[in-house]
Amino acid sequence: MLRHVIAPSSGWTKASHAVVRDRRMNSDAKILLLYVQGLPESATGRPLGELAQKLEMKGRAYQQAKKQLIEHGYVHEWRGQGDGGRWVTEQLFTNTPLTRDEARAVRARLSPEAAGPTRAEPLSAPPPSAQSPTVGEPTPPSAGGYVPEEEHVDENTPHPPSEAEPEPEPDLEPKPEPEAEPEPVLEPKTAHRPTPAQEPEVEATPPPPRPSPQLSRAERVLLSLRHTRRELLLGVGEARALAVEAAKWLERGLTESELRHALLAEPPKGGVRSAVGFLRHRLTHKCPVAAAPVTPPEPPPPPVRALITCTSEAEEDHVFRPLGDETECADCRRATAYASWMVDTDTYDFPPDMTWRQRFVAVAKADALRGEPA
Repeated sequence: MLRHVIAPSSGWTKASHAVVRDRRMNSDAKILLLYVQGLPESATGRPLGELAQKLEMKGRAYQQAKKQLIEHGYVHEWRGQGDGGRWVTEQLFTNTPLTRDEARAVRARLSPEAAGPTRAEPLSAPPPSAQSPTVGEPTPPSAGGYVPEEEHVDENTPHPPSEAEPEPEPDLEPKPEPEAEPEPVLEPKTAHRPTPAQEPEVEATPPPPRPSPQLSRAERVLLSLRHTRRELLLGVGEARALAVEAAKWLERGLTESELRHALLAEPPKGGVRSAVGFLRHRLTHKCPVAAAPVTPPEPPPPPVRALITCTSEAEEDHVFRPLGDETECADCRRATAYASWMVDTDTYDFPPDMTWRQRFVAVAKADALRGEPA
């Protein structure tokens, strides 16, 4: 390392190597020590905290620097109560470390008023004097030169006092004294108990709803996570709030062991800062998709029956495929029903949509019902 140093001709402060190279003090303590050491005598009457503000050293940095200076004997303080009752603090600053006894001796030499170590610094300011009495008579408060108006009692008073009644004129004729009436016998009062109909109805507060089985199971799983990972410790209120999201997992077919494994798997590398936030994020973003509803299978088609021969009296035999236990085809059954209607109404009118086979069978069956040969 190359070094180029020029000694200043003015405006310099001597610093001991023991102070500059002391590893027990930080840079703030050393800078404050050198700054106060280089001040003129006219600036030494200020407290150490005010001088530290000149270096923009505040808060925690100043408290740490002052603590190190006191520990290593560069700053000494005495706190006491003066004659006027005020508490004062006297500070001694040195560029070489001193013990408590050495600092007390230096203080006694620099401040002759301090007689001993237990005597506080005398109060420089005069004690507070008694307050002078107020001169003049008391005056009402003024509000910006506004003079309040006179109050009207009749207008401001909601219920004005009633007028005095005239005294009655004395009656000169003596009035006969009224006869004394016998005092009524007072019956002992019995406590009146209200009837059940008169008793006020008290609205019964409904009991709180019981949690569902899924909520109880989910809360039990959340509270048991602390046994595996201590950082997932939850309170009872926090577990109940998260149980609503955890119950959705159980409602979608997962078991308690599967839910516990999903919450404990793949822990973050930096650790869990908030157990509630970590579990809420995992329960919300990794919730399994609800299974689609299973549609019931379609019923199989009915079995196909074999062809059978129609048993009606038709011109020629024909076959059909029955749907149940019927023995006649649909055309023949319609013709049979129409034949009964022809017999009852004695008519041979046929609807236009009736086939020739249905008409033939209907006429044959109608004649058979009438007893006529076909």
